[in-house]
Amino acid sequence: MLGCEDLSIMRGRRLVLDRVSVRLEPGAVTVIVGPNGAGKSTLLMALAGLLPPAAGRVGIDDRPLSDMKPRERAKRIGYLPQDAEIAWDVAVENLVALGRMPHRDAARAPVERALAVMELEALRERPASRLSGGEKARVLLARVLAGEPAWICADEPLAALDLAHRASLIAHLSAEAARGTGVLIVMHDLASAMNHADRVLVLREGRLVADGAPRDALSEEVIANTWGMECEWIGLPGRHALVPSNRD
Repeated sequence: MLGCEDLSIMRGRRLVLDRVSVRLEPGAVTVIVGPNGAGKSTLLMALAGLLPPAAGRVGIDDRPLSDMKPRERAKRIGYLPQDAEIAWDVAVENLVALGRMPHRDAARAPVERALAVMELEALRERPASRLSGGEKARVLLARVLAGEPAWICADEPLAALDLAHRASLIAHLSAEAARGTGVLIVMHDLASAMNHADRVLVLREGRLVADGAPRDALSEEVIANTWGMECEWIGLPGRHALVPSNRD
């Protein structure tokens, strides 16, 4: 279990998260959504142990993250930031292998699996400087997967991907969850959250305003109250689309 209790985060004098409490179970895809500035990335970083709470606590399996050494935490939680940078111009294969650093080993099987999952075998010798934005996003997620974390925390991993690779990535993250990994994703695309999440957390102005199955947390009423826009869902389960309402 990964979670927080009465978590508050400050940025300077601004309260970014206000008494947020969640308990996340492994083996599920949980998506965090909300308007710009709602605190989505901040919550993700806090749950990954990368931001100190102003109040409250964050823990994994009821153990405070603050009690863990960075290497131990990195073995259990893989974090993919929204605007990750590649510091060295190394080959893709070597970059993905850096995901093994918390384990201090050179195990090849997890690296090869990550390359295969993210469809990067043909790019394994390509220098990082020659990657497109979408390829870079896939490589960085492969680095996370190579570390075999119990939890994957990804901030907008779909943003730089084309349609085919977006669908492929969602399928792979769902497969990771089916194998027992906890998957936590920040998204702006409400339709993707509705169609692919097991659970949705909705933030507004730093507060958790909805938490539950997608059909409940992303109801038309919640969307209207949170985003200030009248919309309606159309389509079949798993293929829903969100369209502006025609109500007068």
